[in-house]
Amino acid sequence: MGIHLNEGGDDLQETHEINVTPFIDVMLVLLIIFMVAAPLATVDIKVDLPASTAKPAPRPDKPIYLSIKEDKSLYLDNAQVTDEQLGSSLDKLTNADKDKTIFVRGDKRVDYARLMEVMDTLRGAGYLKIGLVGLETVGTK
Repeated sequence: MGIHLNEGGDDLQETHEINVTPFIDVMLVLLIIFMVAAPLATVDIKVDLPASTAKPAPRPDKPIYLSIKEDKSLYLDNAQVTDEQLGSSLDKLTNADKDKTIFVRGDKRVDYARLMEVMDTLRGAGYLKIGLVGLETVGTK
């Protein structure tokens, strides 16, 4: 509440206006938080993905990405792992939930044999739901 001062008298009147300044301050703080947090939610491993013309599927809330770089190295989200560490690292990341979908992001220069080795390792660890990630293209060929 505010007080309106009259020039000609001693009586004070209350004004019934809402002060929106704190609301605007809170909204600006939330905007800054989301602007800072949004880039941190993506995977930072640079992989040259092949293009796909298929209709994109809806993404889960927190996808698990397994990236295969051109030099055949593996990255689980942003951490580098070896083939031997892959199963145990996935178990830690998914709390041993074998029904989680693992999204494989492979560089387009990775040979088919390496992709099959990684998929066999995933299958051996008990992860049978595998999604392949590609670039989304607009239109058709």
